Amino acid sequence: MSTVDRTSPPPHATAGLSIADAAQAVGLSIDTLRYYERDGLMLRPVPRSGGGQRRYEDADLRWVLLVTRLRATGLPIRDVRRYAELVRAGEGNEAERLELLREHRRHVLAQLAEVTEHLGAIDAKIGVYEERVGAASSAPPSSSPSPVSAPVSSPARG
Repeated sequence: MSTVDRTSPPPHATAGLSIADAAQAVGLSIDTLRYYERDGLMLRPVPRSGGGQRRYEDADLRWVLLVTRLRATGLPIRDVRRYAELVRAGEGNEAERLELLREHRRHVLAQLAEVTEHLGAIDAKIGVYEERVGAASSAPPSSSPSPVSAPVSSPARG
């Protein structure tokens, strides 16, 4: 099974990619790419061919990958749009861009800490079951409780 590498877009000819090829390259749907354009999330209008078809260039794909990462880590659309506006405006607003990204980073780190705590609880429960399974497999068969006489775990313990 092949997987899509979403860490960086593949290099393409200067003619750019069609929207279908671009969607496949970044692992998004065509509708999502159109939405990004329509909602002001792109840095520039995507260039079009003489026939009016979108032609995504490497810079467009790199930007889409960044937007995708920002969204995947919980940055609201309004903040992605604001960040895109700041980047489009050019030099002179780097401090605002930096603060927006730092604030988002703080949020992501808080989420990561919470998920890490949850993972610790899951790991502890796995440890309990590994001990039980290990103890049960090393015990003589006659000492194992029958399904009928086995104690029932409470939902909080189970």
